[in-house]
Amino acid sequence: MSVFSSYARYYDLLYKDKDYTAEAKYVRQLLHKYAAQAQSILELGCGTGIHATLLAEMGYEICGVDFSSEMLERAKKRAYELPPQHAEKLQFFHADIRNIRLNRQFDAVISLFHVISYQTTNADLQATFATAKTHLKTGGAFIFDYWYGAAVLSERPAIRIKRFEDDEIAITRIAEPVIHVNDNIVDVNYQIFVKNKQTGAVEELHEVHKMRYLFQPEIKWLATANGFEFITCREWMSERIPDLKSWGVYCVCRAL
Repeated sequence: MSVFSSYARYYDLLYKDKDYTAEAKYVRQLLHKYAAQAQSILELGCGTGIHATLLAEMGYEICGVDFSSEMLERAKKRAYELPPQHAEKLQFFHADIRNIRLNRQFDAVISLFHVISYQTTNADLQATFATAKTHLKTGGAFIFDYWYGAAVLSERPAIRIKRFEDDEIAITRIAEPVIHVNDNIVDVNYQIFVKNKQTGAVEELHEVHKMRYLFQPEIKWLATANGFEFITCREWMSERIPDLKSWGVYCVCRAL
């Protein structure tokens, strides 16, 4: 069962402050730099399809894959609302990114918003890298971000409270992390309260998201073991060399 099964309904509202447009433009810059001729993209863990939609509007052909049927319902609705010339560039598949095989190859594979960190075991990571390699043309770029271990251990995860609302509901989300230092895992325990503004009724949801933080030597090993050349690792959106404050880091690997 997907960890997003309960609050997928409220996902876009919870992240309405996330600058998806800036992130999509940043991904386009990375593609121009590391996969200059790329036209087709496989997105592993596409969620509700916002990045995919924006990249389709930029002219890319996108196949998005996600394990959450609830997320994909929203992604398909978003695509349906696009002009036909953009909508026809989008496809979405309900599948596990560890084992999906589409019997085609792409110019680039992307995986954003820490989807790689949801792969919590060595076997999960190996399988996901194998999926990326299988679907990439020789020379294609695999671009992904993840929780950077050095920063997680330096600036430890803390309790966070997030509040958002629209015309119909008000949401309060409490995130309580528990770190397992010998497993490189953080359990993020979400408690979510959704208040119906009209009736005053409150729905309470609970989910646990296990997140693996990773270190650069692990990434380099995974790349080499799965037929990639490790190209670079930089802080997400800033291009700085990762340091003890760089929670969000991206990597680029090239398929050999």
